[in-house]
Amino acid sequence: MTRILHLSDLHFGYERTALVQPLLDLVNAARADLVVVTGDLTHRGRAAQFVQAARFLRAIEAPLLAVPGNHDIPLYRLADRMVRPYRHWRHAIAQTLEPVGHVGRVRVQGVNSVDPMAWQRGQITPAQVTRILGATQADCVNIAAMHHPLEQQPQVDKALMKGAPEALARFESGNIQLLLTGHLHLWSIGAFQGQSGRSILQVQAGTALCARPGDRQNEFATLDFDGPDLRVERHVAPMDEPGFRPPEKIRFTRRDGLWHCV
Repeated sequence: MTRILHLSDLHFGYERTALVQPLLDLVNAARADLVVVTGDLTHRGRAAQFVQAARFLRAIEAPLLAVPGNHDIPLYRLADRMVRPYRHWRHAIAQTLEPVGHVGRVRVQGVNSVDPMAWQRGQITPAQVTRILGATQADCVNIAAMHHPLEQQPQVDKALMKGAPEALARFESGNIQLLLTGHLHLWSIGAFQGQSGRSILQVQAGTALCARPGDRQNEFATLDFDGPDLRVERHVAPMDEPGFRPPEKIRFTRRDGLWHCV
């Protein structure tokens, strides 16, 4: 069995302070083989916020893979956003923006979906998709991890990332089995499986630490891969409660190239 722990949208600088240590304790107690963080480590991409985020990430005991989100580049300092958008990221987090994690029979490809020219929306290019598909491995569960989702439910009012429909179609015809994303602060898993022939399971994370009252809760999830089976545990901490509730559990199995909820 291989365990992936998925965090997203930490938003240090606007974090729920009282939840930082309980979250870290649960992350380490999960003993994941790999922790994947899909962007927005900071709230405004400032150096001091990256110091906070880096301190938190260094305290995680498992191997770590993190990709940037749109909040991890400058918003108001336009010159910095255009010329050196990832300066603080590279100094505090990692030099690479598209890391790879490979544990057991699971391979995770990080994707930088940030677009400095369109701060919130994001983009994925044909060259990125080609590179991702070219690196997949036939004997692995191939996962792409990025900040912006490739598909959104009708209630979402944010613009879909540029290049998302084309990327999703190519991933579907390629060898990507699962997508890990964030950005929306809205949990979703398997929401698009009812569409005919959908071979990719999309896991869209809520926010792990953002203190914005409108989010109503913080959360993270673990994904346990065991052959064709996937067991997911969603850990939720409502804003009006002091910590995390016992996890909600859901299971999927993969057969004939498709994911099925059990």
